[in-house]
Amino acid sequence: MLAPPHTDIGTARPSYTNRAILVAAAGFGGLLAAVAATGLTGSFPLGIAIGLVTAWLTARFAAARRLLVVDERACSRPLLTLSAITAAVAWLQLARLAVFMVDPANVGYSTLPSSRWEVRHSCLTAYYVAANAADDAPDIYADALYSLPDSAPGAPRRPRTLGAFNIDVFEYPPTFLLLPRAAQLVTSDFNRLRPLWFAFNGAVLLLALVVISRSLDPAIGTRALLLSPLVVLALPTLGPLQKGNVQLIVIGLAMIGMRCFQRGQFAIGGAALGFAIVSKLYPGLLVIYLIARREWRAVTWTAALSAVFAALVLLDVGAAPYAAFVEHLPKLMSGEAFPAFRNPAATASNMSIPGLVFKLKLLGFSGMSFEVAKVVGWLYTVFATGVVIVVARRARGVDGAAPFVWLAILILATLRSPFLPQGYGVFPAVWLLTLLAAAAAPTWRTLATLLVIWLVFHFYVPPDWTIGVHARIAIALLPQTAMIALMAIALRRYASPTSASVGVRL
Repeated sequence: MLAPPHTDIGTARPSYTNRAILVAAAGFGGLLAAVAATGLTGSFPLGIAIGLVTAWLTARFAAARRLLVVDERACSRPLLTLSAITAAVAWLQLARLAVFMVDPANVGYSTLPSSRWEVRHSCLTAYYVAANAADDAPDIYADALYSLPDSAPGAPRRPRTLGAFNIDVFEYPPTFLLLPRAAQLVTSDFNRLRPLWFAFNGAVLLLALVVISRSLDPAIGTRALLLSPLVVLALPTLGPLQKGNVQLIVIGLAMIGMRCFQRGQFAIGGAALGFAIVSKLYPGLLVIYLIARREWRAVTWTAALSAVFAALVLLDVGAAPYAAFVEHLPKLMSGEAFPAFRNPAATASNMSIPGLVFKLKLLGFSGMSFEVAKVVGWLYTVFATGVVIVVARRARGVDGAAPFVWLAILILATLRSPFLPQGYGVFPAVWLLTLLAAAAAPTWRTLATLLVIWLVFHFYVPPDWTIGVHARIAIALLPQTAMIALMAIALRRYASPTSASVGVRL
């Protein structure tokens, strides 16, 4: 079990602020439990009852373990006011979204009900279909599983449907199947799986926010915890929660895994980081970081448990998915496997570095092909690896500031993907923004700057809204630039022992 860090944050006397945080934690935990229970049982009263019990248990557990006790000396009236308002709004937004998760007919409770694409797009459909097909399909990446037979090559994909939702395309390593196949042991009904997945996604997110805030200096950790509702409330968080995208789980598990290594909990850390890597590949950049720091126990546990996950899937569904993945991987790395590149609106909003090639193509530049994108992608891979090695060597002994570095490395890694949707691509940057703000004095000026940058990450236009590609490219450039800037600030300021304890000015 994750234990509290060895700081004095747990010795503060209980106060109104601490009690309010316990109530908030109970509220979020109870809400997620109520959604999962209502979805699984189909009974709203039973779901509410289970939610209330879970809320009580959450509060009791957090109080007994003193997990959410804060250092009130680090607070200010502006910070407490902002935290209280955003926590209440975040809970209401999750409660509102919960209605849609339990009943997909209630589209008015979705995050962006005016966008049919947002309402009917579900990443979870791809996981569900691939998990079901893995038993007997020779190729879980075959387009026929996800698209209609009359989809024209080069044209926007015509998806199959699963109930009210369009089926997404599965673009993950076979080892990721472990999670959706395990979920289907609980329920094989997709409409009941949605709220369960939503609750699990949210629980991993909330756990990661608490674990990382508890790992920081008491003052910074207190402010990070109080600012965490801004992460939950952000559209780049609510969107993946609604769509069931695994990005929040992957980022959260990777951060929890790194914190466990820091505390000497190598088995838990290896399981968390290992599963993140076998699910999405890009967290593997953190292994480069660990190797450069010569943290061999962490590397060994991660490699060993990654192999265990791969073996479990091999025993479960056989070798066919792995053979299909080997054939599919080159197209995955170049971007050819992503149907989004057939849609100019999605291409214009792509946040990745290789994706810049196709933005240039939309702007009229010739010769911008998948081969060029592949070259750009591998050049960026070399660059990112070099950056991580330099950062790791400089950051030896900088444990207190390590979460800033880990999150920045994950941002660096996500930018390598051929296709990084804006809808969830900036999520780790939103989280990093709150950590950087927590390292500064909590004045009105600091918090106002925080909110302005936070709003920049909401510059987003759904693919089905009528707007030109040039305007889409310009709009997406703002959050992309902010994401890269925050990553650079974190790596520069927190990857050296001489500056790790210094605050930051926003």
